[in-house]
Amino acid sequence: MSGSGRKPKLIAFDLDYTLWPFWVDTHVDPPFRKHEKGHIVDARNRKVKPYPEVTEILKSLKDEGYIIGVASRTSEIRGANQLLELLDWDKYISYKEIYPGSKDHHFLRIKENSRLEYSDMLFFDDEHRNLKDLSRIGVLMILVPDGVNKDLIKKGLEEYAKCRS
Repeated sequence: MSGSGRKPKLIAFDLDYTLWPFWVDTHVDPPFRKHEKGHIVDARNRKVKPYPEVTEILKSLKDEGYIIGVASRTSEIRGANQLLELLDWDKYISYKEIYPGSKDHHFLRIKENSRLEYSDMLFFDDEHRNLKDLSRIGVLMILVPDGVNKDLIKKGLEEYAKCRS
């Protein structure tokens, strides 16, 4: 999955419409639970699924030595964390900043806790409005048009290598 050239030390992801195809605070109804058939359901018994390649992507990135973080401005903090746990993604994620607020604040906290520089971070997010804030502080953001997939990760790593060489 990795490209050639310089690599980020930390790769972070937004959650809503980046790792899963919904807003956790409006489109689904927490609390979530594992159904007896193994899938995850919300309080109304509706199936809740991430984008198809996300679990494999997170595992692969972790196996390749990347530090993984999430940065989400959702107000449904408990539900988002519950989904991360039920999807078994917590084992891949080292830094979680999940609360309302600006992405630059999320990344300030990640920077303080990880002791990494902004220039060592790559972020995937579906919201164009975050590009300005993050480019101002030096985090490279890749816009996610329709959920994270392997091709987009490859493109992001190539863009990072190109911008940071």
